[in-house]
Amino acid sequence: MDFRPDEAQQAIIRLTGEVLDGNPDAPEKAWADLGRAGLLSLAVPARLGGAGFGALETALVLTEIGRRAVDVPAFQTLALGVLPVARWGTEQQQDELLTDGRTFTAAIAEPGDPLPAAPRTLATPDWQLTGVKTGVTEADHILVTVSTEEGPAVAIIDPATPGVSREGQILRLDQAQARPLGEDRPQARPPGKDRAQARHDGASRADCHADLHRYARSGACALADGALAGALALTADHVRTRHQFGRPLATFQAVAQQIADVYIASRTLHVITLAAAWRLGAGRPADDDLAVAAQWLTAEALPAVRTCHHLHGGLGLVADYPLHRHTTLLRDMVRFLGGREHCVEALGKRVGAPCSST
Repeated sequence: MDFRPDEAQQAIIRLTGEVLDGNPDAPEKAWADLGRAGLLSLAVPARLGGAGFGALETALVLTEIGRRAVDVPAFQTLALGVLPVARWGTEQQQDELLTDGRTFTAAIAEPGDPLPAAPRTLATPDWQLTGVKTGVTEADHILVTVSTEEGPAVAIIDPATPGVSREGQILRLDQAQARPLGEDRPQARPPGKDRAQARHDGASRADCHADLHRYARSGACALADGALAGALALTADHVRTRHQFGRPLATFQAVAQQIADVYIASRTLHVITLAAAWRLGAGRPADDDLAVAAQWLTAEALPAVRTCHHLHGGLGLVADYPLHRHTTLLRDMVRFLGGREHCVEALGKRVGAPCSST
């Protein structure tokens, strides 16, 4: 089987890079240009003017954004919004949410639990929500993971709805009116429809909830994959061109060994992230790959980027040098996934054995 990107995927990677390289220090313009280039609507159904792609193509865009550490709301809007709405939303919800060009985010984390399987946020039968969510960024639409009488589900809420209040990134819901994402029993779409909207007979709102978690993990790993690769590229260029004692830093054995360790960490994250996104986009079981990718990211990415700072010396701490943006982005994704301890325990549960991060 050939895992190399096909022509369409190569075009997505190339176009994303061209758009972002044309706006290196203008994130607002970069975001607008990504939209004009159609890169923010890759997973939007073709009937709404999108490309009808899925998780893999979205991951490719996020990786290129992470590679340049551009401060745009791509992770929240694409992974936490467009993908789940495109797959699980009713046509009416898609028409309303995917055609206005607004931003999304998801309220998933709760105090003490970054990705709760059984959210403590509750939804009544008439979809009034009560609970507290953490790490919620500002957006036009919010997807909220909740528990109902039938099990976990995903609700759509307007942040301006009465009963919704915000303190920084803490979202408080006090009988806030929402609506469910999708139908009670979504039916499989006929053959030939967009891949991003493929459903299965007997699917439930619990499946929608599980898919949102999968898209979240995949998107976080893809963005971090690009951020670490970008930090590696900056560092490799620096040690190749910076001279000490009349020689390039890259020719010193200790430097070569350290940059090789960063390369291994980055390449491994890329391979497992791409494999997970491919499986997720193809509708294949991806939970094991996503768990491994999350564990590797949370365990290896921050030590690797600290090595990049070390090899830069004082330059790595300069505010107008881009390396700190890569570090911030990686920290954000590690925090979103719950950190090293949480991810290694989650991986241990999947393989049926206790795990330790030490």
